[in-house]
Amino acid sequence: MMKTTLSLKPAEVTQDWILIDAEGLVLGRLAAVIASRLRGKHKAVFTPHVDCGDNIVVINAEKVVLTGNKREQSVFYYHTGFAGGIKGRTIGQRLESAHPERVLEKAVERMITRGPLQRKQMKNLHIYAGPAHKHEGQKPTLLDVAAMNPKNKRA
Repeated sequence: MMKTTLSLKPAEVTQDWILIDAEGLVLGRLAAVIASRLRGKHKAVFTPHVDCGDNIVVINAEKVVLTGNKREQSVFYYHTGFAGGIKGRTIGQRLESAHPERVLEKAVERMITRGPLQRKQMKNLHIYAGPAHKHEGQKPTLLDVAAMNPKNKRA
């Protein structure tokens, strides 16, 4: 009986396609599930320095739910690059803007370890604001995040 740790090589990685419907799901809990799947931590052959995660397609990102008063009170700050150019928008304003999928994308991005591997893993995430997506050819399997934990879904 040998007790050795298997280290996965990039050529040995098999990536699945997963479809997640974000309608009614809590933003932070959904982002945590997506980040874990993107990294590949749900697999038995997880290797920290290899992109062994799955490709994830998220639909209905504009219908994600925030708990408490985060929709009005949580502010995302950014800088224009000019002197005194700090600006802020609430998450509610960002969800009602032209690109509501960026709220979920930024939440997932901040949950993954930063560096070159993060940039490679984020390319496997495809987020769409509405119900339509262009990945039917890959035949993604549906992942029911709401059934994982009752707290994941809010009305």
